[in-house]
Amino acid sequence: MKEYNVCGIGNALVDLDFEVSVATLERLHIEKGLMTLIDEDKHHQLLEELDGVKHLRACGGSAGNTIYTLQQLGGKSFYSCKIGNDDAGDFFYRDLATNGIHTNILDQPRTGITGKCIVLVTPDADRTMNTFLGTTAEFSRFNLSEAAIKNSEYLYIEGYLVASASGCEAAIIARNWADEHKVKTAISLSDPNMIKYFRSGFDAIIQNQIDILFCNEQEALLFTNTDNLEAAQKELKKIAKTYAITLGSKGAVVYNGKESNHILAYKVKVVDTVGAGDVFAGAFLYGLTNGSSYFEAGDLASFAASKVVAKFGPRLNQQEITEVKENFVTELEKEKELA
Repeated sequence: MKEYNVCGIGNALVDLDFEVSVATLERLHIEKGLMTLIDEDKHHQLLEELDGVKHLRACGGSAGNTIYTLQQLGGKSFYSCKIGNDDAGDFFYRDLATNGIHTNILDQPRTGITGKCIVLVTPDADRTMNTFLGTTAEFSRFNLSEAAIKNSEYLYIEGYLVASASGCEAAIIARNWADEHKVKTAISLSDPNMIKYFRSGFDAIIQNQIDILFCNEQEALLFTNTDNLEAAQKELKKIAKTYAITLGSKGAVVYNGKESNHILAYKVKVVDTVGAGDVFAGAFLYGLTNGSSYFEAGDLASFAASKVVAKFGPRLNQQEITEVKENFVTELEKEKELA
């Protein structure tokens, strides 16, 4: 039996979530709904522009949120990332340690500034991210743990790593280690801009085929260069043994390697979509590594995502996690009764 359900690799970021109007995005000349990489000067400039606006500080990063969700639900996880020797880095490490997530952060030199993401949430619950990678831009093969990958059921790769040459190289090496040790692999496409500007990085990581691919509908269409979901699914089957495509209020499509199933969305009032895809992936991987079928894991993930979009912030609190667990147990019992 493996020590970890999932070993994740990705960017360590401290999120700063602001509620703003669409007019504010226009005034700041920020493209709505996308993730844009910014430098340190731009980061400070945006914070000055947003001075006085109420905000939430939380540990984030796409894979970090996914691993955090899996761990909250009762999974066992390891996370490799890179933080700076500063208050934000201390904040990030304490968050991992407090929640029982194993990491090799302290085995590596802590240099530079911990990465941060300014998340701008508009009244329509859309999220626009402005990411200053800081020291995580230097995430490399030296920040990986082959032992942790070897002792995991899955390696989960955050797609945002393709934006950094060293990060992309690290993801390729981690993928190769996973194959060598017969560890299953999963990747998120993360954001349309990552596909648009760093497609070759995804191809190098995915190689001939990946075990699980996570993406949303827009990413699926862009990645496959198609204009409808049916055509995109056909293309994705060529490079992914299985996949989960989130569709927002329309739920998700999950392919288990043999057949596809439409996973219904849970109806809620959407407040903030930050972290929805990350939480979906974390809950999905938890389900798969704890006895669920692909479609059961998809329903669990849909329910967990519905909880996070109904609140401000990228992660679930303990009460919400308890509700997700209770729903998970109830659905499994229903499945047994119908079997």
